[in-house]
Amino acid sequence: MEIFLAKTQGFCAGVASAVEIVEKALQKYGAPLYVYHEIVHNTYVVADFKQRGVVFVESIDEVPSGARIIFSAHGIPPYVIEKAKLRGLKFVDATCPLVTKVHKEAIKFSQKDYEIVLIGHKGHQELTGTAGYVDHDLLHIIETEQDVDKLDISSEEEVAYLTQTTLSVDETAGIIRKLKEKFPRLIAPPRADICYATQNRQDAVKDLAKSCDIIIICGSPNSSNSNRLRETGANQGVESYIIDRAEEFDVHKLKGKKKVGISSGASVPRWIVDELVDKIKHSYPSAVVHSFDNPEKNIVFPLPTI
Repeated sequence: MEIFLAKTQGFCAGVASAVEIVEKALQKYGAPLYVYHEIVHNTYVVADFKQRGVVFVESIDEVPSGARIIFSAHGIPPYVIEKAKLRGLKFVDATCPLVTKVHKEAIKFSQKDYEIVLIGHKGHQELTGTAGYVDHDLLHIIETEQDVDKLDISSEEEVAYLTQTTLSVDETAGIIRKLKEKFPRLIAPPRADICYATQNRQDAVKDLAKSCDIIIICGSPNSSNSNRLRETGANQGVESYIIDRAEEFDVHKLKGKKKVGISSGASVPRWIVDELVDKIKHSYPSAVVHSFDNPEKNIVFPLPTI
């Protein structure tokens, strides 16, 4: 048995920054500390913060007037910020800088009166946040290639597109190709919206798929980028699973397998991966673990004033 760890493990820079913001705010101000939406989509990160007095809310109305609140890494629509100000809340914005980049693009495209196609998962917090920066009269949200056919926009129009940062690179490429076919004057964002961490992790899973018999993704059920990793492995023809915690994985699935690939979503603590490796090694004591240099190890985002 050989275990191959994807070269990207642990938090991405955006998640690391958001988690550190909450940590520092807890240290400085104590509990209760309010956070708008889950700070990141990981069950155990959220549960740990709850135990220490963090209160996660889905509405600004749930926060006492004048209290302190942190906005999650996924980004929020502008009206939430305005509402927080009206209620006298002290807030820190932990939006990932790569999501903020998409917000700025949304504002610029709106100012130019482009019809704007926003590609993403309806209901996802990041998509809701980005949609808030697009002129409502210009906004068109799509999820699939089939949705492109339903767009009621003239092919003569200047149409711009934006994407959620945590999508499948391959799936999104197909949607964009179809948009280009339908709209000859299609305008792309200055730089691709799918973030480096999502891209790196999907590429790492493709690397695992070249040699592994099975791929296990560590990630929570509500994590978009983690679910895209499982899909990436499956699309490469490799048996692929997603688990929130090592205890969920049935080691009997490894019977007859020689090479196991393990990866994790951008919001997954490294200890969850280590826990899975330990579980496999308990059943296969002679298993050899292969790890690689993480290309993201030196990427750090500056923290806002807390």
